[in-house]
Formats: sequence, C-alpha cells, structure tokens
Amino acid sequence: MNSDPDPFEQGQRAARENIPAEANPYQAGSEEYALWAAGHEKVAGPREANESGR
Repeated sequence: MNSDPDPFEQGQRAARENIPAEANPYQAGSEEYALWAAGHEKVAGPREANESGR
C-alpha cells in the first residue's frame, strides 16, 4: 500500500478548503505540481465559473 499523499487528492482538498491555486506546495514543472493543479482545477474550476457568472 502506498502511504504517500496523492497530489491530485491534495489539490482537490485544497480547492474545497478555498486554498488558492497559487498555494501549490510542489515545485513548478514537476509531475506532482501538475497533478495538484489538476485536482485543484477539477474542484475549483466549476465553482469559479459559477461565481463569475453572477
């Protein structure tokens, strides 16, 4: 079993907690950075689109 944190899941959790994408804890350009950003966007993207449509 892999006990390492999943960057994608961490990004999703950060978005649910309203942590901005700029707070990505991984080094830019790394695979973990991209996974974290993708997870964040999956949750925050639809939410931000709804907010900007008001």
